[in-house]
Amino acid sequence: MKKWVWNLIFLILFALVTFFGVGPLLLADGVWIERVLPAIIVLAVYIYLSYLYRKIVLDKKKPRS
Repeated sequence: MKKWVWNLIFLILFALVTFFGVGPLLLADGVWIERVLPAIIVLAVYIYLSYLYRKIVLDKKKPRS
């Protein structure tokens, strides 16, 4: 796939995680653990998406000649 397609896919994924992950964290009004546990999960998802982005988009090997 072309690089711009992967960039678009990851842009959409990061936007979805931000909207559905960080949005509810900002509006959470429960106890401390109710905010911290989802924050850890959202952070883990961001780290995993960043790892995949680096692996798929940035670390493309040059075609063999």
